[in-house]
Amino acid sequence: MKNILIINGHPNPHSFCYALANAYYKGASETSTQVKLVHLTHLQFDPVLQFGYEKKMELEPDLIEIQKDIEAADHLVFIYPNWWGTMPALLKGFFDRVFTPGFAFKYSDKSKFPEKLLKGRSARVVVTMDTPPWFNSLFFRSLGHRVTRNRILEFCGIKVKGIMSLGPVKGSTLESRQKWLAQVELLGRNLK
Repeated sequence: MKNILIINGHPNPHSFCYALANAYYKGASETSTQVKLVHLTHLQFDPVLQFGYEKKMELEPDLIEIQKDIEAADHLVFIYPNWWGTMPALLKGFFDRVFTPGFAFKYSDKSKFPEKLLKGRSARVVVTMDTPPWFNSLFFRSLGHRVTRNRILEFCGIKVKGIMSLGPVKGSTLESRQKWLAQVELLGRNLK
């Protein structure tokens, strides 16, 4: 049995990302898996890493809980909008505060490279954007996607199964949005 954790990184509870996260949850809930959906906007935490990594910030109860959820998860799903070529500050702050040394990775004197402490987990990333996905890929080389995949998730040992780019959302038709919701629900149903 898989344990799936869905994390919606959009700060607006009325956003299309909120609907996409619920669609994935609906699809995954139809399988024999344990599924948990977390909307970051509902958590109580300071997203600012006040002292960098020079001084440890105590984790708020919601962040302690989500670290337990990540440890229990086999598969993580991150859903968020592409803002300024990358993720919203809320999600970046979440990564800064939760994917900490000793939890997500660890340095040692034996190697120049960190030990990946979240190995054995997979991830799916769903990103909405107002730029056409082909334009983001061709002209911006999907920079934000590469940061999420290479510099955050895979840095910690999480294998990214794929990144789905949906857009442009701005000006999209109801038919397009319903199609995207159905695609994401199918990803959940297929445990991808």
